[in-house]
Amino acid sequence: MQQAEVSTETSSKVITCWAAIAWTANAPLSIEKVEVDPPKPGEVRVQIISSGLCGTDKHILEGKSRVPLPAILGHEGAGIVESIGEGVTSVQPGDKVLMFPVPECRECRFCLHPKGNMCLKEKVLSPTGLMLDGTSRFTCRGRKIYNLFGISTFTEYTIVHEIAVGKIDAAAPMDRVCIMSCAVPTGFGAVFNTARVTPGSTCVVFGLGGIGSAVVMGCKASGASRIIGVDINEKKFPPARALGVTDTLNPRNLKKPVQEVVKEMTGGGVDFAFEAVGLTDTMVAALESCHMSYGVCVIIGEPPSNSQLSFDPMLILPGRTLKGGILGEYKTRSSIPKLVIDYMQKKFNIDPLITHQLPFQKINKAFELLHGGHCIRCVLLF
Repeated sequence: MQQAEVSTETSSKVITCWAAIAWTANAPLSIEKVEVDPPKPGEVRVQIISSGLCGTDKHILEGKSRVPLPAILGHEGAGIVESIGEGVTSVQPGDKVLMFPVPECRECRFCLHPKGNMCLKEKVLSPTGLMLDGTSRFTCRGRKIYNLFGISTFTEYTIVHEIAVGKIDAAAPMDRVCIMSCAVPTGFGAVFNTARVTPGSTCVVFGLGGIGSAVVMGCKASGASRIIGVDINEKKFPPARALGVTDTLNPRNLKKPVQEVVKEMTGGGVDFAFEAVGLTDTMVAALESCHMSYGVCVIIGEPPSNSQLSFDPMLILPGRTLKGGILGEYKTRSSIPKLVIDYMQKKFNIDPLITHQLPFQKINKAFELLHGGHCIRCVLLF
């Protein structure tokens, strides 16, 4: 597949390029030519260089998480600014950027609060598939195509709002930093910002995919003395151990509920539990794995649409804490570019999380790897 040829001056023109369209759930993506409109005021058009595949994208394709279709999925992207709309000041054409599923408008009550990161202009909790003005910027076969969370990265070019774009260091390795749009801050933030894991503590991580693996890295960096990894796919155990997991459990091989085994292993429960699967059963299991009085459970896996979480309130009354967080509670534009610099300065290493890299046209093969549990994170290269 050849990258679309674009003239030197394209800021006011429609760009025709390749994108992967999800016309319906439970079907392969279709790689087709799409038209991408010029950026409107406050918007940025970005040439995608790399994009990670996240479990959320897989859930959408499986029909578990409902978003408007047909759509261009993908929300973990790194690219180069191609053109900007009127009023955009934080980035310029040629800048390397990350795009975030949660924007930071720096004006709403949550952005202005020191602890808030769920900007009121987000499109994650109630995805409309449209830009803030209620329209689309993608067209395919004469039909308007929805976006995902206001970004859409499974395309050679995309349109995003300036409030969802962060300029990163010009030397950033673009084939890797895309996973810092979602997986890395989600996992690290769950450890450092939400749970605040302490040295010498015990932890359990349910789900050892990209986000769960980032959680493991964060727990190890925080000085946790024991990190129990839980997954039904034992192929994930060796890389998880390399990242810091000390014990592994496959619930399907146990004679009793996994939370009971965790409590037996830890003398009554762990200090910190993390759920990175997105199932209500594992959320309850993670909560039940915690110690009374001071155990903290953090939910970061996205559950299927219309799920309801139900558990005995006596789990909470003795002092356990149940928390949630999206994108690690980081203020995206302000904080995540700084994480990129920390990575480049070798303060931590995200490279082990990327187990596969494939050309964009092999996106369906990448989803097969993800679905089969053969990868931690697969990155598409454009």
